[in-house]
Formats: sequence, C-alpha cells, structure tokens
Amino acid sequence: MPVFTSDFLPTIPFRNSHFNTMYRPLFMKDVATFSRKRITTWDFDFIDLDFSLVGSETLVLLIHGLEGSSESKYMTSTTNHLNEKGLDTVCFNLRSCSGEDNLLLSTYHSGKTEDVNFVVNHLLNHYEYKNIVIIGFSLGGNLTLKYLGEKNDKISPIIKGGIAVSVPIDIASAEKEMDKLKNKLYLEVFFKTMKTKVLEKVYKFPEFQLDKEKLFKATKFKHLEHLYTVPVFGFESPEDYWKKASSKPLIPLIKKPTLLINAKDDTFLSKECYPIDEAQNSEFFFLEMANYGGHVGFMSSFKPKENTWLEKRIVRFIKENIQIPIL
Repeated sequence: MPVFTSDFLPTIPFRNSHFNTMYRPLFMKDVATFSRKRITTWDFDFIDLDFSLVGSETLVLLIHGLEGSSESKYMTSTTNHLNEKGLDTVCFNLRSCSGEDNLLLSTYHSGKTEDVNFVVNHLLNHYEYKNIVIIGFSLGGNLTLKYLGEKNDKISPIIKGGIAVSVPIDIASAEKEMDKLKNKLYLEVFFKTMKTKVLEKVYKFPEFQLDKEKLFKATKFKHLEHLYTVPVFGFESPEDYWKKASSKPLIPLIKKPTLLINAKDDTFLSKECYPIDEAQNSEFFFLEMANYGGHVGFMSSFKPKENTWLEKRIVRFIKENIQIPIL
C-alpha cells in the first residue's frame, strides 16, 4: 500500500510539536456520555467497557494510550464524531485505568494483546454487529497493530480493519527518545500516576517485593519496567519486554485494511517508528506521515470546530478503505 502524504496543515502555533501535544488534553472540552459494562476476565479480574450507542450495525472499539482512559480527550472526541456519523463505539479501559484499581497485581503493558483478544471475543459473542473496527492511540495503537498482526488470517470476518494513531511501534528505540530532555515533562506526568499505582499494588500485595527507594528515584521507563513490568509479567529483562511487546515485526502479517498515522514531529517516536518499507510491501497496511501533529495532537487552530482533522481522517479511512457505509 502507498505511504500517504498527509494533508494536515495547522495554523502556525500548532506547528510546534509540544504545543500541539499539550493543547488537546489541557484545553479541549470534549465530553462523551457512556454506559459502562463491567466484564469478568478469565483470570478473575475485571475490565470496564464504556459504550456510546446510536443503533448502528458497526461498532468501533477504541483503545487508549499509556495511563489514559475512556475520558481521555482523544477518546471522547473520537467517540462523539463517530456517533455523529452513525457508528456505535465502545471504549476499552485497560486494567487499572477505569477509575478503579483492578483486582490483580498485574495491570497492562504495551504488548498485552491477551486482553484485546478477550474483549474482542466478548463483543463477538455477546453482540450482533456486522462490522467491528479497532482504533488505538499510542500504546493502544501498538496493541491494535500487534493484535491484528498476531491474528492475521485467523481473525473473525466481522473485524473489518484497524486504525492506529501516534504509535511507538518499536519500543526499544522509542524509549531512548523518551529518555531525552525534550520529553522530561511528559515522563514526569506519566510517572506521577504510574508510581502511585505501583505503590498501591505493593500495599495490596505485600508478598510482592519491591525496592521503594528505587521506585522513588526512577527517571526512565526502563527503571519501572525493571521493578514492575519484568517480574510481574514474566519477562527476562526490559529488553526482552521491548522485543516481545513491539508491534513493528508483526505489521507485515496484517491481513485487514489498517492505517497508521504518525506525525513526523512526534517527540515520542524514533525514526524506527515510521514503517515505510512495511507499508510499501503490504497489501493491507497504510502509513500516513504528517509533518505536524505532535503526539496524539493533530490540533489545527484555537477554534474548536476546526480541530477535527484526526476524527475526519479516521472516518474517511473507515469509509473508503475499510469500506463500511457511513453517514
């Protein structure tokens, strides 16, 4: 499939990557109305799904990014736009992200597609949709691509395709980018909730041995992975986790129309996160690289009604490439 040259061209202030990245969560006012459904997992935990239904034959499954939720502004804006276009949506709150801590010591990570598979199967078994599309943002986009690659030709015919936005598909190199000074503020924001969650797990599961001093001093994702992700999820090392969780090696296996939108100025992403060769050699995988947009930003101006480029692009791909009728 071709590598798209994006038509996204924001006004001058929004051509600054950091400004665009921070504008959406800080200043956008999107709010969605959800109906929550809690489902019990195979390992006796729970996952909260937030539905917004308009009576469609098509359901769009939305997966948020690191420490996000159904309340993340990119989730609510996409939900509202898809509803306006006549599509049902369901937001998948990853474990520990729905406003209530999950029951187990383990939560989620960038490659935990077991949970995606469980949610997809739940939707297939309990609802009668003709079409399901999966859309993931950042970490959720990595889960989306990894899941579609893993399942490839074994996936249900009801799953028609996927879209991923601002995705660190190569975790090892992306984490090196996150360690740089330009991303220090973002790391501090992530760590504020991540460290609190780990401490809460230590309190609830005292048998889990963790060096709290090292946790307080952690300044890189690798530090948290060494302390929590690796031992809890059974990886050999952070490097083992990066390799096994990254979606990039699975992109050539995708057999459903799938779009990846990554901005060239996304400070979270390394050059390895722009899979040009994979797109050019695939019948199903599309890559769109915008010159601007930041990380899950794609804001155009100070006028809220003009900040729908990403939502409109999502709808256009569903209509033209996944070929699902839309209002």
